[in-house]
Amino acid sequence: MLTASKHDDRPVHRDDLERIFVEAEKPESAFRIGAEAEKFGVQRGTGAPLQYDGAFGVRRLFDSLTTEHGWSPVTETDDGPPIALTRGDASITLEPGAQFELSGAPYDDVHHAVTEMHQHLTELAGISKKMDLVWLGVGFHPFATQADLPWVPKHRYGIMREYLPTRGEGALDMMRRTATVQANFDYSSEEDAMRKLVVLLRLAPILHAMTANAPFVEGRRGPRKSERGNVWLHMDPSRSGLIEPLWTKPKPTYRDYAEWALDAGMFLFRRGDGFVHNTGQTFRSFMQDGYQGHHATYDDWLLHLNTLFPEARLKRTIEVRACDMLPERLTGAVPALSTGLVYDRTSLDLATDLALRLDYATVMAARPALVRDGLAANVGDISARRLAEQVFEIAEGGLRRRARRNADGHDETIHLAALKPLTFAGRCPADALIDGLAPGAAIAPAELLERVRI
Repeated sequence: MLTASKHDDRPVHRDDLERIFVEAEKPESAFRIGAEAEKFGVQRGTGAPLQYDGAFGVRRLFDSLTTEHGWSPVTETDDGPPIALTRGDASITLEPGAQFELSGAPYDDVHHAVTEMHQHLTELAGISKKMDLVWLGVGFHPFATQADLPWVPKHRYGIMREYLPTRGEGALDMMRRTATVQANFDYSSEEDAMRKLVVLLRLAPILHAMTANAPFVEGRRGPRKSERGNVWLHMDPSRSGLIEPLWTKPKPTYRDYAEWALDAGMFLFRRGDGFVHNTGQTFRSFMQDGYQGHHATYDDWLLHLNTLFPEARLKRTIEVRACDMLPERLTGAVPALSTGLVYDRTSLDLATDLALRLDYATVMAARPALVRDGLAANVGDISARRLAEQVFEIAEGGLRRRARRNADGHDETIHLAALKPLTFAGRCPADALIDGLAPGAAIAPAELLERVRI
């Protein structure tokens, strides 16, 4: 059984803050795509949520994947419970409420990333059948209350559980009742990284409206197309959102991102085989003043960067985090859209031009309507549908120019095929889920399962 890596106690200095980004730069020929997808598991008959322990628990799934499919369990400490699995460059991780997440390996094209997501569900099929377990392709848990859900025994989650609600009312729902599809991308230089990051941040609310897929709350149709999107509007503003300082810089730098990250509150840091809680202290303060005799190290900085949750995040890759979890036929659209926007030079130019037309105040003012109404909303005096169509056209063009074909001769635009008619009709996936349902309507568990199951 693997344990999380031991701590590197080298002190961190201001000149070290950008090192993680510089060391991650790679030539365009080495660019890869990684996809991630979180999902809820529920009992077929009742909709009761997956637990961590017991006959209907994550550990049973982990045991099956370990013995039957070659995954290796990971613990935080030598005698701790399993909190993840690894196999090669892929991992399976757990969100706080036992959302089950595949973090895929990096691939040359969208085809392979999507194939891996499908294969993951195939591997789960046998044990899921034995457990009478159904997986849901939706961005907010359609059945569970907070009281229904478990807490995964990961050290950081216990701290987040106490601290984050003091910073935003959406914290516990973010942790345990939301699920997303994400994608990860490489960069070749500071200019390339920051250009991609800024484009993806500025377009994130549109990407989310295109994929909004979270209209149910506790067995009823909710008031919004994306309850998950609404949750993220009520999160700790120092560590989430659209990173306002990057909107005003003509040429943002790694240091600009680092300066933003320095002012977010910390959760904890690791020393030896244990953890030290220091909730709320900014990393800037930790570097300057230390904490209970401890001083900031480079590994502390790396851990801190992983506790930040903006709509697009800079680490060793650029992570696109804006989209709700989707049904299987649509999950590939998230890595495909972003790949088409940032991995083709012409598309990146076009996407930059489009993104720079949007200003921070206008986009922020539009976000509540975007999560409520999806593509029926406006961004200032521009239709969200029109912006989405432009995003789609830019991405589709980029994928065609990349011309990466699968064994059947299809380029990567095939992964946009199921989303295209929705976008150009001004609809998002949630619109299909709520067809025939009045706002606030209660839905029988069996019917709701059929609407949202993968």
